[in-house]
Amino acid sequence: MDFETYRQDVFRTVRPDMAERERLLLAALGLCGESGEVAENVKKLIFHGHRMDVSALRDELGDVLWYFVFLCDTLGLTVEDVMEANVAKRRKRYPDGFSSERSIQREDTK
Repeated sequence: MDFETYRQDVFRTVRPDMAERERLLLAALGLCGESGEVAENVKKLIFHGHRMDVSALRDELGDVLWYFVFLCDTLGLTVEDVMEANVAKRRKRYPDGFSSERSIQREDTK
């Protein structure tokens, strides 16, 4: 599946009459909730001795992606906008790649 097809399908499952405030709240809370489910799966793997359930993690990551794409749209951003800004931020922080020393001593906290 290509990204544009996915993006269009996200909006197939969005209630069209939501106000911007509702969209923001739904997206932010949904993103937190689904990210928490990813963390819960990993917690159970590491601390409770559960088996790795890649299928369940894939499903939860899909839900994270849904809310992420929805939030980007609500903010008037594209996923590409977010990716480019993130790359620029990381290149500024770690121009030669990650190092623990730079991580500890970096000046910017964003």
